[in-house]
Amino acid sequence: MTALDVVGFGALNVDKLFKVNHIAHAEKESFIQSSSLSCGGSAANTMVGLARLGRKVGFVGKVGLDGEGELLVEDFLVEGVDTLGIVRAKGGESGTVMGFVDKHGQRALYINSGANDTITCEEIRNEYVSQAKFLHLTSFVGEQSFRTQKELLETFKKCGKVSFDPGALYAQKGYAQLSPIMEKAYVVMPNALELEQITGQKDPKKGAAFLLSKGVEIIAVKLGSEGCYVTNGYEHHHIKAYKVPVVDTTGAGDAFNAGFLYGLLNKKSLLECGQIGNFVASRCVMKMGARAGLPYAKELVLLR
Repeated sequence: MTALDVVGFGALNVDKLFKVNHIAHAEKESFIQSSSLSCGGSAANTMVGLARLGRKVGFVGKVGLDGEGELLVEDFLVEGVDTLGIVRAKGGESGTVMGFVDKHGQRALYINSGANDTITCEEIRNEYVSQAKFLHLTSFVGEQSFRTQKELLETFKKCGKVSFDPGALYAQKGYAQLSPIMEKAYVVMPNALELEQITGQKDPKKGAAFLLSKGVEIIAVKLGSEGCYVTNGYEHHHIKAYKVPVVDTTGAGDAFNAGFLYGLLNKKSLLECGQIGNFVASRCVMKMGARAGLPYAKELVLLR
């Protein structure tokens, strides 16, 4: 088996995105201006981003025996992501997400997790995970898959470095529930709100310091239009975002993760990792969907 730089482990979803005039609240109405269908899932988007940047990546996840499942696997193959770690469910349906995006690029997502939340540790191949330099974990909706991730880190102790993006779903659990993952994480990449929910600290610097005190080695806090804050306890950098026209923020955090991990894999400085993360995210938000705007390695020359 060819050694992989990163193996992602998270949800696999087909994203059905609708561009709307505004995001409607309860008892209100909006109208759809356009729509698109694409493959998604947080860790999955990050793996595609890394593959486009020339890194060898694979994926652990689960899909149903349906058209959406075939689409998810086929899209990975087209992008150069190894699919040997993907499990096909004997029953049930693949995960889907309905997303509504307004004219400012803000979004509302509705998730049908499907087969994602039935994956067990017994279905994951030890050698597939253990040979990667990084294992990148992101959130699931259900408790079964959350337990599987924690069991994975206990069972496969020879995993490479753990990268963790908790996302909104896991951040709401708080640090106590996330500690089995956090204690084994080398790098954690939350956004500011997620970091506050996990640590109870509104100031990103204090929240990052809390996670560093628990053994995490690198924290990269995504600050949206304000860029990012990255630290390892010795270096502290607030790196400004690239100013670009925003079409859709879907997948921006996943894109940042790809750029940041690319920097780590290429032994870049902490500052450079943050800059690359911001750059990849900026390319992502300029197009509709989580993957359409993800850049290729040759575009990194545009980094200023």
